[in-house]
Amino acid sequence: MKGKTAVITGATSGIGQAAAETLAGMGARIVQVARDRERGEAALNRLSEISGGLSNSIHYGDLSLVADTRRVAADIAAAEPRIDVLINNAGAMFSSRHITQEGFEYTFALNHLSYFVLTQGLRERLTASAPARIVNTASDSHAAATLDFQDLQSDNAHGHFNLLEWMRFGGPGFQVYGRSKLCNILFTRELARQLAGTGVTANSWHPGFVATRFADHAGGLISFSVGIAKRFALTPRQGAETVVYLASSPEVAGVTGEYFHNCKSATPSREAQDPVLAERLWVATESLLR
Repeated sequence: MKGKTAVITGATSGIGQAAAETLAGMGARIVQVARDRERGEAALNRLSEISGGLSNSIHYGDLSLVADTRRVAADIAAAEPRIDVLINNAGAMFSSRHITQEGFEYTFALNHLSYFVLTQGLRERLTASAPARIVNTASDSHAAATLDFQDLQSDNAHGHFNLLEWMRFGGPGFQVYGRSKLCNILFTRELARQLAGTGVTANSWHPGFVATRFADHAGGLISFSVGIAKRFALTPRQGAETVVYLASSPEVAGVTGEYFHNCKSATPSREAQDPVLAERLWVATESLLR
């Protein structure tokens, strides 16, 4: 990774932090995207110690807001002459419905729209830097999810308690999160199709269950149950092994449009493999962002 630049979201804690620090130790220059300035500066200081003086950088913005994500993408594109790796990793889950000031459901905005907007904003820089790689953090929680194009932002998933739903999916918050992760895989599939022949690859991955800050602020039973389960979870460094592999390994240099787990190609749900659904989601997302 010496001489290469990697842009990483959600890199101030958990899997993203572990991935950034590992890649920095391999010689990469890291460009972080963060919201919290205190954690951001601490992360930047750690990277400086690891990378031996490389000029790592950080850009601040709220990735749940489309306007902020567009601004950050434009700032990075203007500042970076080349981008070799883009890792979309920031994400969250909530036990109740939240709406951003732009009118989007928060989980959908942060977990899906930010991937789409940031990638599109850096797409020209990535293709100009080819060979380059895009790595999108998804989750096996997508397996129980389906997409309703009349209700992409899950208006009908929150606001009620259904015992059967809790038993099957872990409640509305888990269900909405799973849908956003299905979006990640479908987005990656269509992105890979569009990038064919450019030298830029796009793959998604499942990290497994990792003990990070994830769901700490979700609220309700989600925070409680996830907090207990974290006692038996992978460490962030263990969880980051696959994203580091996808960002750096020569073994996957030409692999694109795939879904990975434990550094191996895995099979996502049938819905996640549907190219027609992937293209339809892309068109619907573009329409929402106009």
